Amino acid sequence: MSRTAVSLREARIDDAPFLAGLWSDTLRRADRQEHVADLEIIIKNAAESSEQRVVVAEYDGEPAGAVLLRVDTLGPLDLEPCVQAVAPHVLAGARRKGIGRMLMDAAVTWAEDLGIGSVATAAPANSRHGNRFMARLSLGPLAVVRVSSTHAVRAKLTAQTPRKRTNGGRPVRQVLAARRSLRHTQPPAG
Repeated sequence: MSRTAVSLREARIDDAPFLAGLWSDTLRRADRQEHVADLEIIIKNAAESSEQRVVVAEYDGEPAGAVLLRVDTLGPLDLEPCVQAVAPHVLAGARRKGIGRMLMDAAVTWAEDLGIGSVATAAPANSRHGNRFMARLSLGPLAVVRVSSTHAVRAKLTAQTPRKRTNGGRPVRQVLAARRSLRHTQPPAG
């Protein structure tokens, strides 16, 4: 009889420092102390909610991965319920031991228990390994989420806003289009 070295459990408040390190690339810009405080709140809220849970995976008795599971809809306009597996992460040294599969199994099992027909997750766009792993589990893209700072988007919007012509001039695009049309209608010189 073989025994797996991987076990799953609900997160405890004392897991917050581990989760702060594990999820450091997903958390808001802040110092470690604020990350730990944020995660203590998330763990507490999940423990009190019937629609959230934080699952920690242990390998040989040591925390090695985690995922935040929550019941939500597929999107703000698509009210089909789903279980979202938020930030399924495994420590680099613990990969390829079945931990990621166990975390995603926890999401599917919870969805089945709740009678929910869909599971959703996300992997960073630059995580080739994470995206391939999710694809092997039949999770395909539903949308591409694009993010930028408010300042950067404002700058681009301002730069792309057409300027009003107070002297009666036409926008450059119209001038260029008119010139192209004239070239096509004039006979060749020669």
